[in-house]
Amino acid sequence: MGGDNNRRKRSESDGGGEEPPPERKMDVLPSMIKNKEKRSAVHAKLKQQKKLEKRKKAKARDAAEKRALELGEEPPAKKIPKTIENTREVDETVCKPDDEELFAGNDADEFSSILKRESNPKILITTCRFNSSRGPEFIKELLSVIPNATYYKRGTYDLKKIVEYANKKDFTSLIVVHTNRREPDALLIIGLPAGPTAHFKLSKLVLRKDIKNHGNPTSHEPELVLNNFTTRLGHRIGRLIQSLFPQEPNFRGRRVVTFHNQRDFIFFRHHRYIFEEKETKQIESKGKKTKDANGESGPKGKVIARLQECGPRFTLKLISLQHGTFDTKGGEYEWVHKPEMDTSRRRFFL
Repeated sequence: MGGDNNRRKRSESDGGGEEPPPERKMDVLPSMIKNKEKRSAVHAKLKQQKKLEKRKKAKARDAAEKRALELGEEPPAKKIPKTIENTREVDETVCKPDDEELFAGNDADEFSSILKRESNPKILITTCRFNSSRGPEFIKELLSVIPNATYYKRGTYDLKKIVEYANKKDFTSLIVVHTNRREPDALLIIGLPAGPTAHFKLSKLVLRKDIKNHGNPTSHEPELVLNNFTTRLGHRIGRLIQSLFPQEPNFRGRRVVTFHNQRDFIFFRHHRYIFEEKETKQIESKGKKTKDANGESGPKGKVIARLQECGPRFTLKLISLQHGTFDTKGGEYEWVHKPEMDTSRRRFFL
């Protein structure tokens, strides 16, 4: 027994026994370092490493693509970056192009007469009872954006009385601009005569005078662009917005009104096309000057199209959609946004 113990001790001292695994060093994050100079140095080093790795991957990708082209093969497919939009949660209410129920509902909804060009939109714009300094300027610019729109002072009238008056005068929609602390902060769009009523939060308002190199719009009917209204709720909001504008745009005016939905925020922009002719120099080949059809040499003009913003610029966020006209007490809501619905950054409703 004693000899076996001696042999075991000798073998362990010679290195015959199993050694414990080496301890892994934990990566030190810059946020874990208290010294400011050391923290900034570690952060700069990590940033440089990431930059070198990214450059190395790009060179390897370009080399693989070049090799595939030389061999006559198809280059490797480009990877699609993951974004919040293309990794959104699966939604059953997303509209499909072959949805017959959706098309049948479009023919029978409140906006079908305007969108089928059976009647022309006629818009009444008013304010809340306590108006602000920027409110009239914003309404003045809304009147230049929306054709066939008329502004009426609110006064002390109740909103239900205004709805009744608008129905008698054959208005098709009512827009109420709400202000708070001298700043427009909400929009109420009421479809007439039977609704629906959409309540939007308004933010990031920039008036025309504050936009650099802005243009002045003409009185032509604008083109309307609606982007990314994909769900049933988004489709309904898109048709409500569409019913505010005439369905026959005048392309000579070169005006474009855009409502772009991204992550349930609706961004409004108002542009006009500008066509400019720029001179392009032609390259002389072997000392010979190039000549045009008339035999004269010189630079040729190239027509370039660009956009000029006319303003205003603002962002909308849907708060609620209500059946019928505005009714805070007995109204039935189609959809209301609640804080507990925001369970994920990848969950969208429009």
